[in-house]
Amino acid sequence: MSTRSAKQITHPPPASRRERLAWCMYDFANSGYTTVVLTAVFNAYFVGVVAGDQDSGNATLLWTIAMAVANGLVLLCAPVLGAIADYSAAKKRFLIASTLGCILFTALLSLIGPGDIIPGMVLVILATVMFAAGENFIAAFLPEIAPPQQMGRLSGYGWTIGYLGGLLTLGICIAYIQWAEAQGQSPQQYVPATNLIVAGVFLLAALPTLLWLRERAVAAKPQTLPGYIRIGFERLHHTLKHAAQHRDLFRFLLTLTVYGAGINTVVVLAAVYAQQVMQFNTRDTLLLIMVVNVTAAAGAFIFGHLQDRIGSKTTLILTLIIWIMAIGIAYGSTSSPTFWLAANLIGLSLGASQSAGRALVGLFSPPRRSGEFFGLWGLAMRLAAIIGPLSYGGTIYLLQGDHRLAILSTLLFFIAGLLLLLTVNEKRGKEAALAARWNG
Repeated sequence: MSTRSAKQITHPPPASRRERLAWCMYDFANSGYTTVVLTAVFNAYFVGVVAGDQDSGNATLLWTIAMAVANGLVLLCAPVLGAIADYSAAKKRFLIASTLGCILFTALLSLIGPGDIIPGMVLVILATVMFAAGENFIAAFLPEIAPPQQMGRLSGYGWTIGYLGGLLTLGICIAYIQWAEAQGQSPQQYVPATNLIVAGVFLLAALPTLLWLRERAVAAKPQTLPGYIRIGFERLHHTLKHAAQHRDLFRFLLTLTVYGAGINTVVVLAAVYAQQVMQFNTRDTLLLIMVVNVTAAAGAFIFGHLQDRIGSKTTLILTLIIWIMAIGIAYGSTSSPTFWLAANLIGLSLGASQSAGRALVGLFSPPRRSGEFFGLWGLAMRLAAIIGPLSYGGTIYLLQGDHRLAILSTLLFFIAGLLLLLTVNEKRGKEAALAARWNG
């Protein structure tokens, strides 16, 4: 075995049920950050209160700039950090550091008030970068703790309880907000405290992961910090240079970027569409987010079991077809019941597509390079997170505010992603990962 990679235990002990539960609990722990901070509460608070002295357009632009910077940093760093973690057998240490970092910066967001635009942007960028890094490192354990025939199911379990975790955290925050409002508090008094709730739930729910999840690789020759960075870039360069050996992985990463742009567009702007087009009020919008989390959990659970039987690729094809149907229904919706139908179809396909995509990358990744390959997965996801919302914003600008046509334009991402997915050979991708397991 090459001295340039982390040595792998020949026959590592199988993951126990407790360890697999600990792995799934990380999805439960971190989902409150995306649900409360990025989707439902703090984002609106930043635009309406923190940057409230700006006009609405400028405040929204500042928030999108913060998100773009965070995603850009992850895009640049994730594969190299993954390669370093593989070489040094440090996925667990990297996971702990990124988890505690996200918790710390989320808690510090509780100090942000009106006018604290720059500190607010800096903290949310740092928290989001740490969140994304942790998401990559926890995913990199999947090939180590589950055999190929169970990856889809385990990934589905993780996404399922993840959505439930986001729902629980949001529910606690909403209950607190209602109590605070009854006490006569203003948003600038009670919204910052929701960040402490998110940080607290994250810390408590992540403890099983941080305590029970095991690092199964053994570190290669120790290096200085510059040495680790150099090796990280060298390993990434080697992977890209020999991309033909993992052609189906790279085809799928391209596919993921394309359909992921559509998913990110819908996730980021569904609440805006509900309010601007369907005339939902804040209460209706929050209820919509909560219900969609439930259907997303159901989708991840059902399709997680299904994909181990029919294959991840076939499962993804089904979910992309559901996405296309859901977007078409949302575009044609003129009544609340029809839009609720579209929203629940989106939830069902959201959970299923995210679970299946993670499992497919796991199937295509040899364990000794899982950190690096899931770093590339993170790169694809963050690139999608930049492309999708920016394309929607540009479309809205060109269409002079027509949200219906803009949401219809997202169909192009899902249709193109479906066509690209047909070129991915799941069997060949798994065989390449198996060959790299023994030869790399």
